[in-house]
Amino acid sequence: MTAVPVSELPTILLVDDTKENLTVIGQILRPHYRVRVANSGSRALQIVHTDPRPDLILLDVMMPEMSGYEVLQILRSQDAVRHIPVIFVTALSADDDEEYGLSLGAVDYVTKPVKPALLLARVHAQLELKQARDRLAQQNVYLDAEVRRRMAENELIKDLSLFALATLAEKRDNETGNHLYRTQAYVELLIAYLKDTPRFRDELASSEYRRRIVKAAPLHDIGKVGIPDAILLKPGKLTPDELVIMKTHAQIGADAIDEAIARANAIQAEVIEAGGHHDHSSSVAFLETAREIAVGHHEKWDGTGYPQGLKAEQIPLSARLMALADVFDALISRRHYKEAFPLEDTIQIITDGSGKHFDPDIVSAFLVLKDEFILISRRYSDQVSPS
Repeated sequence: MTAVPVSELPTILLVDDTKENLTVIGQILRPHYRVRVANSGSRALQIVHTDPRPDLILLDVMMPEMSGYEVLQILRSQDAVRHIPVIFVTALSADDDEEYGLSLGAVDYVTKPVKPALLLARVHAQLELKQARDRLAQQNVYLDAEVRRRMAENELIKDLSLFALATLAEKRDNETGNHLYRTQAYVELLIAYLKDTPRFRDELASSEYRRRIVKAAPLHDIGKVGIPDAILLKPGKLTPDELVIMKTHAQIGADAIDEAIARANAIQAEVIEAGGHHDHSSSVAFLETAREIAVGHHEKWDGTGYPQGLKAEQIPLSARLMALADVFDALISRRHYKEAFPLEDTIQIITDGSGKHFDPDIVSAFLVLKDEFILISRRYSDQVSPS
C-alpha cells in the first residue's frame, strides 16, 4: 500500500511546556499525522498563523506564563483560527476542570497519562467532524454563489423582458428604441445629482428606490400599445378629438400596470396560504414606481397636465423626473410628425418651462447637467435610414 505523503496528512499542533510530553505524544501521532510542536502558549499563538496551519490543536492546560485556557480564549477571539478544534490534554481530571474547558470552546478533554489508542480515536473523530464541517462550509459557499448567480441571471432576464416590452410600444411610433436608453440615462443622471441636494436628499436616500426609478423609466409610454395606429402614426397635427385619444395612453399604461400589481399581490397571497415565504414586495414596489411614471409623466408643475391635473409635489418625484427627460428627448429628436428642434431652442424651452411644466429644482439640475445630457443624446443617437 502506497504511503500518504506527509504534506497531505492532517496537521496537528501539539502544545506542552514539558519536552517529554511533546516527545511521547508526538511519537503516537507521527505515524498518522504531520505534527508541529510548541513549548508555550505564546509560541503556539505564533505557529497557528503560519503554514501549514493546524487542522487540530492538542493543548496542555497547566503551562507557565499562559495557561491553556488563556490560549484557547485568544484563539476563539481571532477569526482566522477560531474554527480550529482544540482538545485539552492535561493531568487535571476534576469534572469542574473539564466543564470549564468545554465551556471555553474545547471540543474534547484527554487526561494524562495518555492512552495511545484513546488519543488517536479522539483525534480521528474530531478531524472527521472538522472535515465534514469544512465540506459543508465549502458547499454553502458554492450554494451562495450559485444563488447569487441565478438571482443575477433572473434579474437580467426580467430587465431584458421589461425593456423588450417597453420597446414594443416605442417601436410603434419611433424608428428606434434608443429613446428608451436616452431617457433612462437622463433620469439616472438627474437622480445622481439631486440625491445630494437638500430638498431631495431624504426622498432619494434609498438606493433601492433610486434603482427602481431608473429601471422603471423605459415603461413610461407602455400605454401607447392601446392607441390606434391611425392616431399614433399620423404624420400631421392631431385633431382635438385625436389628441384626447392620444392622451389616454398615460391612463392605459397605469391600468395595465395596476393589473400586474393585482396579480402579483394575488400570487403573494397564494404563496402565504400554501405556507411559503417568498416575498414579492420588491416586485410590487417596482411596479408601483412604474405606474407612477406611466400615469404621471405628462402631469405639469402648474397643474395643467394630464390625466389627473396634479400640481407641484402632488406629482410623484419619479414622474417629475421622467417629464423633463421625456420632453427634452422629444424636442431634440426627429419624429414622423416633426423635425428635431435645435439644441439651443430645446434648452430654452426647458428653461421657460421651469415652474410651469417642470419642477424648478429639476430644471436647475438639468441646466447644470445639460452638457452631459447632450453627450447621452449623441451616445444613443437614432440612426435614421435613408428613404
